Amino acid sequence: MTGVAFDTAPDRYRHWRLAIDGAVATLSLAVAEDGGLVPGYSLKLNSYDLGVDIELYDAVQRLRFEHPEVRAVVLTGGLDRMFCAGANIRMLAQSSHGWKVNFCKFTNETRCGIEDATRHSGQTWIAAVNGPAAGGGYELALACEHIVLVDDGSTTVSLPEVPLLGVLPGTGGLTRLTDKRHVRRDRADVFAAKAEGFRGTTALEWGLVDGIASPARFPAEVARVANQAAARSARAATRSGDAKGIALTPLARVEEADALRYPYLTIAIDRAERRADITILGPADAPPSGAEGVHAQGADYWPLALTRALDDAVLRLRTNEPDIGTWTLRTNGRVDAVLAYDAQLTDLADDWLVHEIRHYYKRTLKRLDVTSRSLFAVIEPGSCFAGLLLETALACDRQYMLDGIYEDVDPDAEPATLVVTPANLAAWPTANGLSRLATRFWGREDGMEVASRVGERLDAAAAAELGLVTYALDDLDFEDELRLALQERASLSPDALTGLEANLRFAGPETMETKIFGRLTAWQNWVFVRPNASGPDGALSRYGSGVPAEFDHRRV
Repeated sequence: MTGVAFDTAPDRYRHWRLAIDGAVATLSLAVAEDGGLVPGYSLKLNSYDLGVDIELYDAVQRLRFEHPEVRAVVLTGGLDRMFCAGANIRMLAQSSHGWKVNFCKFTNETRCGIEDATRHSGQTWIAAVNGPAAGGGYELALACEHIVLVDDGSTTVSLPEVPLLGVLPGTGGLTRLTDKRHVRRDRADVFAAKAEGFRGTTALEWGLVDGIASPARFPAEVARVANQAAARSARAATRSGDAKGIALTPLARVEEADALRYPYLTIAIDRAERRADITILGPADAPPSGAEGVHAQGADYWPLALTRALDDAVLRLRTNEPDIGTWTLRTNGRVDAVLAYDAQLTDLADDWLVHEIRHYYKRTLKRLDVTSRSLFAVIEPGSCFAGLLLETALACDRQYMLDGIYEDVDPDAEPATLVVTPANLAAWPTANGLSRLATRFWGREDGMEVASRVGERLDAAAAAELGLVTYALDDLDFEDELRLALQERASLSPDALTGLEANLRFAGPETMETKIFGRLTAWQNWVFVRPNASGPDGALSRYGSGVPAEFDHRRV
């Protein structure tokens, strides 16, 4: 399986520089112009492509796991008088629709990860805007908790996508203006239609930034904000001062033409059926003893090793296998072993490393939620869908559970069971802020009866009665019904299925995150294929040519 790789490390970064000074880390963007992920464009003016963002995602992860002493992160431009010009326009113009969509989705997830680090890891991100921040560059700053702008008479923040490119600020820009920064709607309208943006005093008055400083005062002001954020941090590991991070060692991954294998995860691709069969393997051993044992195992600790593998696998399948439209998810292992780890994650939730693992698993499940693939959970004898692994089944669009065993295959097998634990009720919220169980039963008075059955081994009949599975079928019907369902799914329009799945997965209350992935992303995807943006005479195609775009002015 070839294509884009999402593995990197600080000593391999081409575009970012990471420096750590006690409780404050500084991440500087200095994009290598010749460092594009694919040929055909130069990354001028600190503009970025997917390769730049892969490094940013890696830095976010490493700061959380490898540097518990860090309590504030300053994100700034590493080129002279240039913060970031946003997504590279030449890259967007030459890319396929699917590439553009996946690129925007990954950048959105990474920026949500920055906000998650501020909110849950006590690592407050601060944007030190030391030069123009345009489009995705300003959206990068918007993901930070605090924005300091250099007031040098020329530096601006802007979202020029609508007037210059005929597209939207698709990395959360419009949503964060109103829902996060509470910019007035009329002012947001003016700002998003004004290609040159705003500088200094106006940017501060309108709430586009949190502070301004002259070039002479700018470094001191950034340091002041960062030090104050570090002092306020509730990051437990920093209180003693002697917490040590764990190394995110390279993934043990075996790649084949139609398969991926990790220690706790395997993927087999059936290209004829356009399907990926994903099997999660439960732990082979009991959990280590206490927080000390978890820290000693580090990246080999089963929940963390599994999460890293699942994260990598989702990204690789999503980016490199666009024709594989259906994913089946299975588990294999001992339910008791999974429950022991699930309980440990709950019992040690106050430990900084376990805390980070829980939130990383939460974010990886969210990545699964927003993946435009049909997800089917298959629950059979030998499955271990309990606690944290039950979440993967609940993330699926349907769940098929065998009622009983395969009499002709293994008459001595134990029937599959599901186990709901307290963590399933709250530990891994979706983008709407609710658990997957609460989302599943949204608006149903009888829905959460499952809460009274926590800890029970639920067979197929009980799981079906409680609404945890779509179908519970005996061995005479199970394989045929599953096969027909998968064949039917493969025959339907992927475009329609993507819309269907995205709408159904976001039941319940709307949040900034659901707006970004469920509303803004959908509109951006549509705009991307319209001739006003991507046609031969559209804004993306003619950008930089000196010839204005020709728009079809009919509203649709």
